[in-house]
Amino acid sequence: MQLEIDIINAFTDTQFGGNSAAVIITKEWLSEPLMQSIAAQNNLSETAFLRRRSDSEYQIRWFSPLTEIDFCGHATLASAFVVFRRHPHFKGLNFFAEAVGNMHISRNSDGLISMDFPSRPPQPLASIPSDLLEGLSITPTEVLRNNQAYFAVYSAEEDILRLQQDAAKLARLAPYDVVVTAQSKKYDFISRYFWPANGGAEDPVTGSIHTGLAPYWGEKLGKPSLIAHQASKRGGLQHCQLEEERVIISGNAVPYLNGIIDVAE
Repeated sequence: MQLEIDIINAFTDTQFGGNSAAVIITKEWLSEPLMQSIAAQNNLSETAFLRRRSDSEYQIRWFSPLTEIDFCGHATLASAFVVFRRHPHFKGLNFFAEAVGNMHISRNSDGLISMDFPSRPPQPLASIPSDLLEGLSITPTEVLRNNQAYFAVYSAEEDILRLQQDAAKLARLAPYDVVVTAQSKKYDFISRYFWPANGGAEDPVTGSIHTGLAPYWGEKLGKPSLIAHQASKRGGLQHCQLEEERVIISGNAVPYLNGIIDVAE
């Protein structure tokens, strides 16, 4: 069986920046073992599989090299980029995922792709896991959590840039990942994302976690519109807009590869 595959760099306007995601569109779902094997072979943060319901409506699932992921923002952006590229007359798309619900995707006149996601703000914790504190080289000033990750908040962005992780200890926090974040001088806030339990040591750019970071920093800074930078080696930029119980996350994407893979079902 031959499948068309695209690899897209998301949340960047440069060729080798942002976070790479593979995108495969099918009429029917492949088997879960096959999707997981393809994602492991690709060895990217995520491979997105889309099941076409109509030209502008798709179901979407995301797989890291290790497991299926409930929600992935950068691979959603990559998927929308692929669909818009194949259908240049489209202005909007509708994606659906079990854990997220309906997501409206639009293409803006400035070239950005905007994704309408549910807001998932983090909540304070009664106690902080020792593996979290021991797994980060700098002690945070505040720790919160949503249904995706622990939020370790710092008072200085320099702490985010020089912080080191102990991946073995952070992996014990499964099923939760860890995001570290601080207010920024150049941007509204910056972050880094560690997910050794679910995908890898450090994710280059993580769209999903900004559905928690944006409402957190929006409340702290008193701003409904924020610009966020994920300070990984590749780096990525996200535009966030708070709208009641939703977060609109926008970004650029750059194509890297289009090809055919041969797999046996």
